[in-house]
Amino acid sequence: MKSATLNHAAWVLRGNPLTAIAAFGVTGLCLVAALGPWIVPHDPLASNVAIALQPPSAAHWAGTDQLGRDVFSRTIAAARLDLAIAASAVSLSFALGAVIGSLCGYIGGRLDRAVGRFVDVLMAFPLFVLAMAMVAALGNRVENIVIATAFINLPFYIRFARTEVNVRRNAGWVESARACGDSHLSVVLRFLLPNVLPAMAVQVSLNLGWAVLNAAGLSFIGLGVQQPTPEWGIMVAEGARFISTGNWWLVACPGFALMTAVLFFNLLGDGLRDILDPRMRT
Repeated sequence: MKSATLNHAAWVLRGNPLTAIAAFGVTGLCLVAALGPWIVPHDPLASNVAIALQPPSAAHWAGTDQLGRDVFSRTIAAARLDLAIAASAVSLSFALGAVIGSLCGYIGGRLDRAVGRFVDVLMAFPLFVLAMAMVAALGNRVENIVIATAFINLPFYIRFARTEVNVRRNAGWVESARACGDSHLSVVLRFLLPNVLPAMAVQVSLNLGWAVLNAAGLSFIGLGVQQPTPEWGIMVAEGARFISTGNWWLVACPGFALMTAVLFFNLLGDGLRDILDPRMRT
């Protein structure tokens, strides 16, 4: 089974070079985030006003900012924080959404209707505005950004898991599990949920890109991570003030990193859909 899945994944990667590039790109981003403190050429927090706003050079590959800090080093250091926020938020919303949605799809009735109405109301709000309100109310801390990002992603997983489980809850193998004496909770957690998780992996990859954008957007408007912590949204917000004076490099490096991360996650999601979709195996 595992060999067949690996062979199919290799076939998909050979037929879709963009998926392979995205997989290598995401792997590279994770390595940069993990090794960032040891591979940066300069201290991302060290300032030197004597070299402020210098363009890219051999000494500073992406130039320096208004305080003389190395832009390239700050961009590399910011990868760890942005990816950590995105991964934490998506993992939390994925775990909660999968369990809640699976229980709703299996049990149905009042629980399903109540959770369904809650999700409908939640999705009626502009999700980024809702995240802004939550962070403003809870405070500008990293853990609150994670909570807000996880909360706005929760409806996607609840609805997806609920739909998938609702389709499978009367399948023969589910009836067999119940006939063998398994409790309803055991049927959901041991049989239904594992069958739903692979299909949800595609949504996870897409949500990682959205979560990175959400964290950067909150920081851009001043409601996310605060200075002097390196973060892509803060760097773009600060650099935007100097674009009119020709200091384009302040935005170029963090903006390119942000765009690349979101692009890689989105392309990887398309590839995962091709790998995990049983219809692609025929």
